[in-house]
Amino acid sequence: MTTHNGQQAHAEHRWPAVIGLLVALSLYATLPTAFLPGVRYAVVIVGLGLLIPLIALNPRRLTRQTRWSRYLSVGQALLLVVANEAALVQLVIALAGSNNTDGPTLLLAALQVWVTNVIAFALVYWELDRGGPVSRRHTPRHELPQADFRFPQDEDHDAVKEVAARSSVKSGWTASFIDYVYFSLSNSMAFSPTDTMPLSARAKSLMGLEAFGGFVLLALVIAHAVSLLGQ
Repeated sequence: MTTHNGQQAHAEHRWPAVIGLLVALSLYATLPTAFLPGVRYAVVIVGLGLLIPLIALNPRRLTRQTRWSRYLSVGQALLLVVANEAALVQLVIALAGSNNTDGPTLLLAALQVWVTNVIAFALVYWELDRGGPVSRRHTPRHELPQADFRFPQDEDHDAVKEVAARSSVKSGWTASFIDYVYFSLSNSMAFSPTDTMPLSARAKSLMGLEAFGGFVLLALVIAHAVSLLGQ
């Protein structure tokens, strides 16, 4: 336990993010063989390879951070985003092709790319915001880097008592991986921020890219599904 904002706070668990990463890598690896198999397997191998030293440094809870571990963790998340965005572009081209007859396979691939996108962007948000998961829990609040995102809990301290009790000011609440997964999911479905707002230029750029990709993918999936029903 460590002191954060004058209160005792537990370090964040390592394994929710690890499970999310493994799910995303599995979905990415099992895309149809037409989706650059050599590149996909290389990305999966590199992603798993980067995970080994990160787990060795923090096997259960995220209590320590070094310069190299920061580079590895952020690079791992960005690698997955870039690789999946490339798969998304390839999928868009395939869905837009008029000669495509493998409809069910492409629709399943679209689901895989979309879910991977949600997890990959959540990992990036989780790694970047306020210096990352270690910094958010272990750095005194007045020394934290500037926030990339504003959560409802950051503003609820003056609400009614039962709501204010969960605010960051009253309880020392700090965003965890599940919070970033939730707003990544809502951003992908609503194509805009919901309860969590981007504050920095990089946060707005990343959320805009995620929302745009989800919108294009959904539009093409619906169009492709309608064309299949009309055959």
